[in-house]
Amino acid sequence: MSPRLDDLHPYPFQKLKTLFAGVTPNPALKAVNLSIGEPKHAAPALIKDALIHNLDGLSAYPATLGSDALRGEISQWLARRYDIPAPDAATQIIPVNGSREALFSFAQAVIDTSGNHKPVVISPNPFYQIYEGAALLAGAEPFYVNCLAQHHFQPDWDAVPEEVWQRTQLVFVCSPGNPTGAVASLEDWRRLFALSDRYGFVIASDECYSEIYFGEQRPLGGLEAAHKLGRDDRRLVVFSSLSKRSNVPGLRSGFVAGDAQILAKFLLYRTYHGCAMSPSVQAASAAGWHDEAHVIENRALYAAKFAAVTPTLAHVLDVALPDASFYLWAATPISDTEFARRLYAEHHVTVLPGSYLAREAHGINPGANRVRIALVAPLEDCMIAAERIVAFCKSL
Repeated sequence: MSPRLDDLHPYPFQKLKTLFAGVTPNPALKAVNLSIGEPKHAAPALIKDALIHNLDGLSAYPATLGSDALRGEISQWLARRYDIPAPDAATQIIPVNGSREALFSFAQAVIDTSGNHKPVVISPNPFYQIYEGAALLAGAEPFYVNCLAQHHFQPDWDAVPEEVWQRTQLVFVCSPGNPTGAVASLEDWRRLFALSDRYGFVIASDECYSEIYFGEQRPLGGLEAAHKLGRDDRRLVVFSSLSKRSNVPGLRSGFVAGDAQILAKFLLYRTYHGCAMSPSVQAASAAGWHDEAHVIENRALYAAKFAAVTPTLAHVLDVALPDASFYLWAATPISDTEFARRLYAEHHVTVLPGSYLAREAHGINPGANRVRIALVAPLEDCMIAAERIVAFCKSL
């Protein structure tokens, strides 16, 4: 077996299971699990109907590039959503089986280990664990850039040494962030583009939470930032998904879009990787990207939960409404692991310790003494959990 597999860390939920080993939660209380970022709202009927009506697609091998119809819908959605010229559906868009699969495989295609120096993949810290695993299995060295409150939870690019930039081939960006919910500003993008121009690295922008926000201002996307700054999409690839936007995580449907030269090579890789999307799923996905009404309804459900839960928790925790996403990134009065374990044991509420989502880097673990609270359960359950968290904190 590949020795690189030994470099992988246990996934956060494996760590959580270990943390809870031997704990019996209060059986008199209903379990409320707010640890996993899995949408719980109903899947839209229009997507389910499109899937059912196109089951004949199961009898055909799919093309890796996907159908013209799906790529066309994605192109038009990008143009509408970000007020940019529609990307070329033939060369600048590839449907993928969810952003997770694509983020991992993209690193395998991008990283070049043939040089004299070990390549670097830069990741925000805390981060979506796929970034690290993708880097390690591609033979690269992960470098973690802390995302702290004093920088609005954005990566501090000035903290990256010159020697690291010189070896950097890929930078993962997550905006809106997981777990922080922070959105990169136009100035953040200007700075990152300038660094990419100087050092030649590729930017992989993970934007799967872009459609869950709380006001009129929509989160800025990478292609939108490039357009506003008067540049093209060179060395930029964005990743998006229907999972959060449309409540269909089981559909495993998303896309990558951006630099046509990079995507041509990525398409070649994917042809051998064997990850073409089912024609039935493609038809359902096209219906999802075409419709916006269900997205607005979904966003309203999350907004109601955040409006109720955030001020309730703010009485006992350092927590605020994020820019976007469905997470609260709350500071804890005791260690994050003790907080999560005792909350589970005493109140049957599950949250994820922030330290499990980050690595010790530059002297700190930026997730320590924080927990990620995913407001994915129904409003009633979220409020039950919030009230129990308040009671727990007051008992400390």
